[in-house]
Amino acid sequence: MPDWNHYVTRILDLMKRYPGLIALFGFASGISSFILVDRQEALATWIAVIMLVSWLWLMFENSVMQLFTKIFKREIPPPLLRYGTQMIHQESLFFVLPFFFITTTWNSGQLVFTSLLGAAALISITDPLYYKWLAPKRWLFLALHTLTLFAALLTALPIILHLTTAESYKLSLGIAMLLSFPSLVSSFPINHWRRGVLLLAVTLVIGGAGWFLRSWVPPATLWLTEVAVSTDFDNQNRTPGESLKEVSARQVRNSGLYAYTAINAPRGLDERIYHVWRQNGKEVDRIALDIHGGRKEGYRAWTRKQNFPADPTGRWQVRVLTEDGQMIGVLRFLVTDTDQAPVTHSAGDPLGIKPSADDPAQSNPGQTY
Repeated sequence: MPDWNHYVTRILDLMKRYPGLIALFGFASGISSFILVDRQEALATWIAVIMLVSWLWLMFENSVMQLFTKIFKREIPPPLLRYGTQMIHQESLFFVLPFFFITTTWNSGQLVFTSLLGAAALISITDPLYYKWLAPKRWLFLALHTLTLFAALLTALPIILHLTTAESYKLSLGIAMLLSFPSLVSSFPINHWRRGVLLLAVTLVIGGAGWFLRSWVPPATLWLTEVAVSTDFDNQNRTPGESLKEVSARQVRNSGLYAYTAINAPRGLDERIYHVWRQNGKEVDRIALDIHGGRKEGYRAWTRKQNFPADPTGRWQVRVLTEDGQMIGVLRFLVTDTDQAPVTHSAGDPLGIKPSADDPAQSNPGQTY
């Protein structure tokens, strides 16, 4: 029979000698999946499936250990278990980071969520922090564990199951809470019914926080490639006029304003989104847009607002939201009480990426309010 200890020792030595390779592999797989999901759907799906299957190791670690011992008559060395757990955290976090870095609206609460993912990724590749600071604090370890699983599910489920963003968020949150509860119980054994109720309550509170703060979580597979706020719109070519960052109150009363967004969704988009118009932090209009189609046709969506308040001056936003309230992006402009010429800037291109060539015949939604 092969000397398994010899092979395990060699693997451990390699992992200790080159600890950054695991994180590099995870980051490379994330970049590859992000690129391939736009070009090679089947291969990108397999990358995402492998990521989810790797989580079975964490969820059923004790059962796997017992099965391994029963089959091979040997115990898995504890160092290998620790490195296996760390490897899955590293690979998962660096897999999802490219998606969230691209889709995050950085001047919003989404900065907090993506920064937490970035911090967790750095901790996972820094052994002193991971083993001496994080691992001994079980509650912190479980927090990182649940955050990583949640982010991995948000990224993988739309790729694998072709779910809408709202469906993916609900399912990801539910699975993360369901699978984190056994880990919580194993760390804090239930020796009294009150502790069981307390652990259940903690799980529900965490799930509730995840739901009410969903606008802080970027939709991992949706992002804006072009945005514009304009007084003009070419309906034939479905393109906006010059994008404005300042416009006079007289102009918005006379011409109204168009909010134009081009949404990139590699695996297809078949859901309702909202353009939410806000003045000085207060919601004024919420306009629903039902979008259906494939990526090659593009996802150009626009709304036109003509009914402005008696005093339209102030700072305005048009937030682009999913049906469950996750923010895809935000457009900002200022309405002044002077009659100066509008202040323009180049058509909004949040990522420095031009949208894919759309078919002009594609029926893209537009609404006037």
